[in-house]
Amino acid sequence: MDRLRILVVDDEPGMRRGAERTLRNYSVHVPSVDQTIRFDIEQAESGEAALESIAHHAPDILLLDHKMPGISGLEVLKRMAAMKLDTLTIMITAYASIEAAVTATKKGAYDFLAKPFTPDELRNAVRKATVRIALAREAKKLAEERRQVRFQFIRVLGHELKAPLAAVDGMLQLMQTRSLGDDLDGYAHVLQRSRDRLGGMFKLIADLLDMTRIESGQKDRVLAPVDLVEVARSAIELQQAEADRRQITFHLQTVDPQPIVADRSEMEMILNNLVSNAVKYNRDAGRVDISIDREGDHTQIEVADTGIGLTSEEAERLFGEFVRIKNDNTRNIHGSGLGLSIVQKIAELYDGEASVVSTPETGSTFRVTLTVPETNDLPVAAPATLGNAST
Repeated sequence: MDRLRILVVDDEPGMRRGAERTLRNYSVHVPSVDQTIRFDIEQAESGEAALESIAHHAPDILLLDHKMPGISGLEVLKRMAAMKLDTLTIMITAYASIEAAVTATKKGAYDFLAKPFTPDELRNAVRKATVRIALAREAKKLAEERRQVRFQFIRVLGHELKAPLAAVDGMLQLMQTRSLGDDLDGYAHVLQRSRDRLGGMFKLIADLLDMTRIESGQKDRVLAPVDLVEVARSAIELQQAEADRRQITFHLQTVDPQPIVADRSEMEMILNNLVSNAVKYNRDAGRVDISIDREGDHTQIEVADTGIGLTSEEAERLFGEFVRIKNDNTRNIHGSGLGLSIVQKIAELYDGEASVVSTPETGSTFRVTLTVPETNDLPVAAPATLGNAST
């Protein structure tokens, strides 16, 4: 919206020409929407001509004379009300009074300008109307964007929940119809697969709650000294059983404590997601390398795996919401598609970012950079022994 249409309605030719000269080269900058708006000026010499012009193409701003031969300005306002237009009307009259202003306002006028008025007074009235229009249209645009985002979100969420629910329903039917016989032991793998699918839905719900709390600013944040190495060890412990099952080894390359001032739960989300993905998308007998480096106020967390890797096109999409790379290698790997989006959003809270460098069939390296003050307030803890993790 770079231009607005103004219709000047007055039975005095001098008033119409004067208003057009005043506004022809005038512009209004609206900083909150970063727009500079100019005007196309049209004229109408009577209420009848104004209504005909409005019916053909409604103006954005109407400068409307109060007293005119034939149809008055107030009658024009009355008829416009039935049209349900978004036009803002500025009433112009030589008979300024509280009663006239109240009457015009009740009939839909936005503002009131008394004759005689100066060019600056006219420009100021138009400026106020322009700002209101710009803000109203921006609000309408944002509301429509929110509706579209909500629709897409619900559509994707429904899809993400539909598949595991259908799988669980199918496995329950196997049990209900005794398709695998009457021996309960024969259904153990069905029950486990059902629990796995339900676990995936619980993870999706937890990730959704985390993401919405972060985006809305409603997450309670407690900034305090946090040792990232200790958080990394905890993340390894959570994945140790799965890593052992698949003979994946961890290598925590940073031994000394790395204390920063941060929210512990946010650091746990970052490392838990990165370490979990490094195991999930790794190969059996693979390796996960974790390092944490700090230089001044800049901290870098790096998690590398020897897994299936990504193409450059896949890597570009990876940090979006509900993004899961689907190919022959990932067909049987379940996830919410929100973990890396959460990592990115948390990194942004610390003036940082998340990125990935990956080679198909070779592996991926995820990096998260954070800008946070260092602290020496944490005690130095001895490295813990974590199964097959090494330093």
